[in-house]
Amino acid sequence: MSNSLQTLLFALKLVPDAVAFEQVQEVIAEHYDYTPARFTNGSGDDQVVNEAGTNEGSCKIFAFAKLNNLSDEQTLACFGHFFRHDVLGNPEGSDHANIRTFMRHGLKQVHFETPALVAR
Repeated sequence: MSNSLQTLLFALKLVPDAVAFEQVQEVIAEHYDYTPARFTNGSGDDQVVNEAGTNEGSCKIFAFAKLNNLSDEQTLACFGHFFRHDVLGNPEGSDHANIRTFMRHGLKQVHFETPALVAR
C-alpha cells in the first residue's frame, strides 16, 4: 500500500474532519482504475438511482469505501466540505441527495451493477 493511500486511511480513522473531498479523489485516481458504473443508494422509496457516468464523485467514494472496509462515518468524511458544510450546515436541504440518503441507510444499502474501481 502506498504512502498516500496509507495516509488517507490513517486520517479517516484519527482526524476524519481534516479529510478533503479533493484529497480522496486524488488518492483514488492514483491507486485505482475507474470505470463508470450504475449504482443505487438507499432502499425502497428512499433510494437514489445513479446511472453510469453520473455522480462520479459519489460513485468513486462509495466504491473506495467498500474496497477498504470503511465505516459509514469514515465514508461520510470522504465527502469533505460537501458533507461537513453543505449537508450538516443545512440539514433540511435537498442538495447532495447521495450523501443525505447514505446518512439514512449506510454503505450496506449501496449496490453497484458492475465494479467501479479496480486497484492498480
